[in-house]
Amino acid sequence: MIFKNQTIENIISFLSSYLHGKSNALKFSLITFFSKGHLLIEDLPGLGKTTLAIAIAKSLGLELGRIQCTSDLLPSDITGLSVYNKTSAAFDFHKGPIFNNIVLVDEINRATPKTQSALLEVMGEKQVTIEGKTYKMNKPFFVIATQNPIEQFGTFPLPESQLDRFMMKISIGYASRSAEMQILQSGSKRDELYSIQPIVSKDEVLAIQQEIKEKIYISEKVLSYILDIVEATRNAKHCLGGISTRGILAISATAKARAYFSGRDFVIPEDIKELAEYTIPHRVIFKEEYDTSSKKEIILSLVEKIPVPI
Repeated sequence: MIFKNQTIENIISFLSSYLHGKSNALKFSLITFFSKGHLLIEDLPGLGKTTLAIAIAKSLGLELGRIQCTSDLLPSDITGLSVYNKTSAAFDFHKGPIFNNIVLVDEINRATPKTQSALLEVMGEKQVTIEGKTYKMNKPFFVIATQNPIEQFGTFPLPESQLDRFMMKISIGYASRSAEMQILQSGSKRDELYSIQPIVSKDEVLAIQQEIKEKIYISEKVLSYILDIVEATRNAKHCLGGISTRGILAISATAKARAYFSGRDFVIPEDIKELAEYTIPHRVIFKEEYDTSSKKEIILSLVEKIPVPI
């Protein structure tokens, strides 16, 4: 039996003092990270998305890279490029910001589709091929992408193939009145985050990820429950396409992480149900008449109709 992991508790407790009113976003971000997935945050500017990424990287003792997406950003600005060296009479490869443990891709939907596609291989395979040579990413590797709502001017909606590579899609939302009062009184603490000492080492982070993957048990009944949900999305009248096989693995991985966070070495249906609105809607292709808000309601309604295994 795995009792509630004190390290996870320490991380959440410590970072909560810097991220006022963002406890849910922090929890879901860490679940995604320890599930070895990637995270998409869709929200308005100025709500703390960048601060959240910095806080996670610094508390875990990991290298952080940032990519600010604009319409003129090139794929090589992400992956890197070769520069001719006159001294050696050869080309030297200069790595781009993607070669970090945690990479913040800010306002990803402001980049053109060609530039967005530079992230497809690296997010799916955790490697990048440049000029015929393949480079492996450092471990752990975690992409946190942020995007503004697609109604805003100058944005390019992410294609389905890109969305499916994000294990979870969340929003931060406005902080509560009391949390914003604290921010007004004490000011922003973002600058302080750069000087905090890591709570865990990189080796400890990798060990936790491996423990979640190998030691959290999912019974056959719970696996069947996941497949029932998947089948429901594929056959729903509201949907043109359901959850992919990659999506099935994401649901399983995040459920394991939530069980670990809760101090269990086994997954229960509630682990899947709580995360459903963050792991499923962005993977499903809906008919055009349904807007973003109704998509979540449709998924939650489908999940509620699936019999829970006893």
